[in-house]
Amino acid sequence: MAAKNTIKVLIDGKIVTLSGYESEEYLQRVASYLNNKITELSMLPGYNRQSPDTRSTLLALNIADDYFKAKDQADAMEDDMESKDREAYDVKHDLIAAQIQIDKMKQEFEQMQKERDSLKLQVEKLNTELEDLLK
Repeated sequence: MAAKNTIKVLIDGKIVTLSGYESEEYLQRVASYLNNKITELSMLPGYNRQSPDTRSTLLALNIADDYFKAKDQADAMEDDMESKDREAYDVKHDLIAAQIQIDKMKQEFEQMQKERDSLKLQVEKLNTELEDLLK
């Protein structure tokens, strides 16, 4: 099991200690994301006049919104990937079927060439017999 990491980060001007089994870089990215969200919301008119509870709720709602949008995007990408996997499977199946058909046609072609060669020999033999009869 990975070691637990503890890191001090600055969130909204306050030093906060974060702990987790994720890397320190990841924990720093989380703190940076929160700071960016707080900055984004602070730019909205009236946000800073709200109570701390209301600001926390708005921050949580915005983070939840980001989460659900990212989840929907990931789900759509997964559906797209599954669709492409099915499409690739179908293409491979069609390719195999075409290869089998090509092999079958090659065999038929080879058989027809043998029949043609055999018929040529028969024609030559008959021509020779005919020439012999005509002499």
